[in-house]
Amino acid sequence: MGRRQKAALITTAEMSPEEERRIRTVRYVWMMSIRAFLVVLCGVFLMLRMPWIWLWLPLVLVGMAALPWLAVSMANDRLPRKRGGFSPHRRGARALPSGRTSQSEHRTLESE
Repeated sequence: MGRRQKAALITTAEMSPEEERRIRTVRYVWMMSIRAFLVVLCGVFLMLRMPWIWLWLPLVLVGMAALPWLAVSMANDRLPRKRGGFSPHRRGARALPSGRTSQSEHRTLESE
């Protein structure tokens, strides 16, 4: 006989690996889309010779350089675990009051 595995509560069950991977992929695609937008924006700034290009060009270039590193780091990292929520063994939990003060006040219904 093998060991019986402990069943997971639905409230504490983690996401499936496929769902977690899909979320990380969507986040990566969004960040790379922002980078592509910054590349196009940099080209537009250069073509139009925008005022204060000495300020905008370095900001766009830093964004283009930092986004791939951030996107890969975030895509390879696990999603944060949810904190709090339901815990079946929470210490300090107290029972609800019964609402009855004495046995004489307890009403019963009789059936025929």
